[in-house]
Amino acid sequence: MVSGLDLLHLAQTAAEAAAAQIRQAERPAGPGGWTVKGHHDFVTGIDRDAEALIAEMLTAGAPGSRVLGEELTPDGALDARGIVWVVDPLDGTTNFLHGYPWFAVSIAAAVGGVLEAGAIVDVPRQITYAARRGGGAWQGRDRLAVSTLSDPQFALIGTGFPFKDLSGMDAYLGQFRRIAGATAGVRRAGAAALDLADVAAGRLDGFWEQQLAPWDVAAGILLIREAGGRATDLTGAEAGVAHGPVVAGNPAMHGWLLECIGGGTS
Repeated sequence: MVSGLDLLHLAQTAAEAAAAQIRQAERPAGPGGWTVKGHHDFVTGIDRDAEALIAEMLTAGAPGSRVLGEELTPDGALDARGIVWVVDPLDGTTNFLHGYPWFAVSIAAAVGGVLEAGAIVDVPRQITYAARRGGGAWQGRDRLAVSTLSDPQFALIGTGFPFKDLSGMDAYLGQFRRIAGATAGVRRAGAAALDLADVAAGRLDGFWEQQLAPWDVAAGILLIREAGGRATDLTGAEAGVAHGPVVAGNPAMHGWLLECIGGGTS
């Protein structure tokens, strides 16, 4: 039986190996080396090679486990049987392609549909975040805790703009207007895994995005929960490893964000 600690070690080791491979790779010089997956959505051989490396390491370390990944199994769903690895080999691909230093490798392990371990590696800065269910969230040897700030006027909030499906843009702009007008600032850096890690570390007081994929959020959700925060959908139900919206933050700011987001579209 593979323990939660074993799963965490595997996730962290594979994430760090993929991050090292990405750092050594030659970034495509221009759009001629990019593949367009969808509207404003790109992939390169670097993403695919990183996911292949991750999948090989994880399945070798936990025989019989399966991988749900952005590039190799994008149409898959979380299976409640056994061990499933939820993998984003390069979160923030557009940033990477432009040389903007904000992208990450994210790996989580779910057992019987329950998140047990996760690791996120900030590739340019070589920072590893790790969490295990019941074991806390960590940045290296430093234990993470969400912020204690409860007054929105002093809060710094992270977000993600709609960019693939723009049908929700009007609703999003209403949310943005209310939140930006009531807080100290809103930031959008373009890699949800790192945004969620920043919530867990207390650097962001909250975060929301209308639509994210399982591999975008799985490790980050576990980090936030183990750091004392909340991560839910727009109704306040605990966020699962699925496609959909995410609202996260320390308990006070999470509740305030839900109220703001539920306040209409104008």
